[in-house]
Order: sequence, then structure tokens, then C-alpha cells
Amino acid sequence: MNIIDGKGLANTIKAEIAEEVKAIVAAGGKVPHLAAVLVGDDAASLSYVRSKVRSCEKIGFKSTLIQEPTSITESKLLAIIDKLNKDDEIDGFIVQLPLPKHIDEEKVTLAIEPAKDVDGFHPVNFGRMAQGLPCYLPATPYGIMQMLERYNIDVEGKECVVLGRSNIVGTPMSILLSRKNSPGNATVSLCHSRTKNLAEHTKRADIIVAALGRANFVTADMVKEGVVIIDVGINRVDDPEAKRGYRLVGDVDYKDVAEKCSYITPVPGGVGPMTVTSLLMNTLKACRKEIYP
Repeated sequence: MNIIDGKGLANTIKAEIAEEVKAIVAAGGKVPHLAAVLVGDDAASLSYVRSKVRSCEKIGFKSTLIQEPTSITESKLLAIIDKLNKDDEIDGFIVQLPLPKHIDEEKVTLAIEPAKDVDGFHPVNFGRMAQGLPCYLPATPYGIMQMLERYNIDVEGKECVVLGRSNIVGTPMSILLSRKNSPGNATVSLCHSRTKNLAEHTKRADIIVAALGRANFVTADMVKEGVVIIDVGINRVDDPEAKRGYRLVGDVDYKDVAEKCSYITPVPGGVGPMTVTSLLMNTLKACRKEIYP
């Protein structure tokens, strides 16, 4: 059993990006600049956005954090997005989700210029991804593909099962794994809450990407020997013995399943750190005008 060290890999890639930024600066080029818009004071969102800002600072990016109260109107938020779209100094930006209920998240996503959509959520980038065209990949799937590539995990011709069909992880993951690319060329089953006899699918799988948001859902009796498991889930479960009164677990019952795996990602320390790193990789591409010249 091999553990895929997402935190270690993320640090390696960040160091590579930092060297590229130094080269850009030495050549008199523009320093990549990432902006983040945060609405409200949700602790998890604030922590996540701050980690992105810190990562920018460590690798030499410029970063801007725009924080607005929960009471912000939809029209004012759209005006902020329009300003960021037109600001040549900003290479890419994100609007942290979720948003307050009175704001239409779809309208906000559509308002972001695809060339600055470094989260990879805009339908233009999603469509380009589906057709195998250059695009900004959604951060979490992009991070997973980096894991598979850099750990030399063979995907071609393998049976892959993706658990969960969200537009942020599950659906794009199924597309990327099946594309004619490397890693890719897999036979993919996209399973979800309406899938019948789910274990019949997972037992056949050479690779499982679990993105259901259900703590410890995948158990040892659902997988075969030698399976590769990428656990995207981050779930809080009560634990009176833990310092904070809870602990983080994935969608996979790690203790139960790990010994059957050839490779597995831990939670925490697996997919999570790679998500932020992928955002930085997309921002570097935006700065270089690699996707949208």
C-alpha cells in the first residue's frame, strides 16, 4: 500500500512555480496576480481563502482579497466581478462559494470572464474541457490528474468509478479520465445516489474517485485488492477525544480499506492541498496567456 502524499506533492509543485516566477521577474515580465472575492464571514471559507492568499505570497504571486458582508446585493457583487474582468493587473480571480441565498450563484459564475476563470467553473471552460480543448481545469480534478501523473499511476484501459456527479468534481473527473490523453483513456462509470447495486461497480474498479460527501461510505467489502483510491471527501465526525471535539475523515473508511489498496490518498493531506496548488497553476497559465492569447 502506497500513500499518495498530496501535501508533499503540492509543496513540490509550488516550489516549481516559484522558480518560474523568479524567471519571469528576471526577464522583466509581469508577476502573476490572483484575486479572491469572499462574501460573508463563514469560518471554513475564510480559512480556505486565506490559505490561497498565503500560498500566493510564498511563491511570489501578487494576491488581492476582496471581502464583502453577507448583506451585499447581487448587483454590487456583479459590479465587483465586472471591475475585476476589466482590470488588466488581475490575471485571474475566484468568487468563493457558497454565496448567500439571495445571490444567484449561476449568474455570478456566468459573469466571470472565461479568460480569468481560474476556478474552471464557467461553462466555456467546462465545454472546452469536454471537447479536449485548452482550458482552465476545475481545481480539484486538475489536482487529482496531477497526482495520477506524478505518481505514475497507469490509467489507460483501466476501469474507473467516480462516486458523485457534481459539476465541481465528479462530472469533470469522469470526463478527464476518459479523454484521449495521458493520464486518461480509461473506461469510466459515473455513479451517484440513484445508482443501483453500487458495490457491483466499485468491486470491478481499478481506480475509485470518491466525491460523495458521505463520511466513511466506501468500505473494504466494496473494493478489490490492488485498487487505487482517490478520496475527495472532507467530512467532520464527532470525536470527544480530539482537541476540537471532531476529526476530519474522507468518503472512504481509510482504516478498513487502506490495506487492500495499491495507492490511496489520506484525509487530510491528500487531495485538499492539491486543489489550492491547481488554482495557482491556472493563474500562472492566465498570466502567460496560454489558454486565451
